Amino acid sequence: MTQQMPARIPGGGVDLSHLAARGQAAPGGQPGAAAAGQPQAAAQTVDVPSLVLDVTDATFEQIAQLSSVVPVVFDLWAEWCQPCKTLSPVIEKITRELDGRVLLAKVDVDANPGLAQAFQAQSIPTVVALVAGRPVPLFQGAVPEAQVREFFVQLVQLAEQHGVVGRVSAPDQGGVEGEQTPAGPVEPEIPEAHRAAVEAAERGDYAAAVAEWEAVLAKAPADAEARAALVQMRLLQRLQGLTVDEIRSAAAAAPRDVAAQMRVADLDVSGGHVEDAFLRLLELFAESAESDDRAAIRERLLELFEVVGIADPRVAAARGRLASLLY
Repeated sequence: MTQQMPARIPGGGVDLSHLAARGQAAPGGQPGAAAAGQPQAAAQTVDVPSLVLDVTDATFEQIAQLSSVVPVVFDLWAEWCQPCKTLSPVIEKITRELDGRVLLAKVDVDANPGLAQAFQAQSIPTVVALVAGRPVPLFQGAVPEAQVREFFVQLVQLAEQHGVVGRVSAPDQGGVEGEQTPAGPVEPEIPEAHRAAVEAAERGDYAAAVAEWEAVLAKAPADAEARAALVQMRLLQRLQGLTVDEIRSAAAAAPRDVAAQMRVADLDVSGGHVEDAFLRLLELFAESAESDDRAAIRERLLELFEVVGIADPRVAAARGRLASLLY
């Protein structure tokens, strides 16, 4: 993440800097107080309902104004996005650890297309911050917890450099000793059989996570949660260590290379481009003459169907197309 304050999101994002002047106004109404590091801005604490808020197109500007107090991190997600389900709990955990120095705003892109367009979310999950009303791109896709933590550390440092040094106070953050803090939602307890796999995934060791989930399924073949986690970890393992440019360049250079095309499909699913991934593999399946290639493509499609979710309408459509090609 650059230490310069960008005026626009890279890639042609909509300019949100018009929020900066409003966001930088001090409590007394004097513009520029936060940017200038005046004492009243530095000491400012704002009460909020929670450290993690659901934000809509209608409530965005209200939340954006808080970026003059603390960095506001926007997690753009969707219900059908499996990588989002891995990333979002990590972001929430780190937000709470920072104890009011960062506010997390969750955006369901399907329900809030205006914000998805404003942030130019080409794929999801996409994570962007606002600091004093200005967008700061963080990352796209599911990344290991250690990297997410480093992004947040850099974000807080960047905010401090621009005079955004306040805090937010919420019922769901740690209270002062002796005070009673309202109980928040109880995190579901991780089954003991799943613990080693979950811990491996959290530290970014996807190979170990795959092995652990396979061991779980060997003992409990009907464990649907383990199966869903396994296909997701396999996807992340296949992409680990490769850049987007490397994957796409290799596929462009070898359009009939089954392995290269399947890696692009993995990349597209991880970034939320589900239809593109399915179309690529279905066309490749239709054009392939080798039975081994067709079997590999079919197996990858079936696994990606599980990653996206069998109930997803895009999976149903792709499954129907695959059946027509098979029979």
